[in-house]
Amino acid sequence: MEELTAGTRVEHPRYGQGIISKVNIAAYEIFFERGGKVEITKRNTDLSVLELKEETRPKNMLTLKEVEEVLINVLDRFNGLNSIVPLGEKWKGGIMELKPGSPGLQSKEIPVEVFFHKIVMLRDRLRVLEQNINAHPVLSDEDKVNLQQYITRIYGSLTTFNLLFADKEAYFVGSKS
Repeated sequence: MEELTAGTRVEHPRYGQGIISKVNIAAYEIFFERGGKVEITKRNTDLSVLELKEETRPKNMLTLKEVEEVLINVLDRFNGLNSIVPLGEKWKGGIMELKPGSPGLQSKEIPVEVFFHKIVMLRDRLRVLEQNINAHPVLSDEDKVNLQQYITRIYGSLTTFNLLFADKEAYFVGSKS
């Protein structure tokens, strides 16, 4: 269903006919003849439009949907919330060599910059995961704390890689006992 505007007349099987009085981010505030003021999520498929009220917004104003599309585009373009983190000077131009324990197998070389970039991406994605957990509308506070503790332990496991970072502010930090 397309985004509806305030003033649109709608019908709901339970509440009857009503008029949208306010459009929130995720829901419509609707005044119904039989149900009074009711907030219904925008995803609700029980609403049918009786009379669509044309939008009266200024031409240069963006809709919420347009803003969401811009944000999604920007986040995709810049790969989430990646931050620029400098590699320690002594590692620039370096090579990581992975030698297998079995004789006869070939070793693998990886530029330190490539490995470091993947470590920074992992850290940034853990931060985004933390934000999503903390802002999650359904998880209980106890669930959030439990998931947050797992993430803290992951950070602790990654402290080995802190020697690659130029600045201590960028370090992984686990739980401090």
